[in-house]
Amino acid sequence: MRFLLDSIRAKSATGATPIHDHSQHRGAMPPPSPSSGKPAADKAASLAPAGYDAYLRDMHVGMEKMMQDMHADPPSGDPDIDFLVMMVPHHWGAVEMARLVLRDGRDPLVREIAEAILAGQQTEMQGMRGRLEALRRGGDGYPSLSGNRGP
Repeated sequence: MRFLLDSIRAKSATGATPIHDHSQHRGAMPPPSPSSGKPAADKAASLAPAGYDAYLRDMHVGMEKMMQDMHADPPSGDPDIDFLVMMVPHHWGAVEMARLVLRDGRDPLVREIAEAILAGQQTEMQGMRGRLEALRRGGDGYPSLSGNRGP
């Protein structure tokens, strides 16, 4: 995964791959619309591959679910627990997004990134769930994390 991320950063530095800053994720994604009223966006939509509407719809549904799941539990009063409670659905959202791009995407590098996300996020979520369980039981101190993240 580190090699993959280094490769993405290198391409971003040359302008070959834009960096996504997540600033637009301040709330739920806006619903897809057939016409944005912006000529460039409408032209891009008209050039979209067949099946893009399904991809966009499924992405929107997935993001809405992720946002709902992230905020389903009330705050616990413990920043560590609240962080993990929200991060598990956030990482699951990444898994769902990766599955969608593997279903509909064509770019080999993007597909490689999606495959790495599928492999890595499963391990990340397992570690987060394990640590969350330990913290909810009263914790066992603050162990150092070596190699794999987790309890």
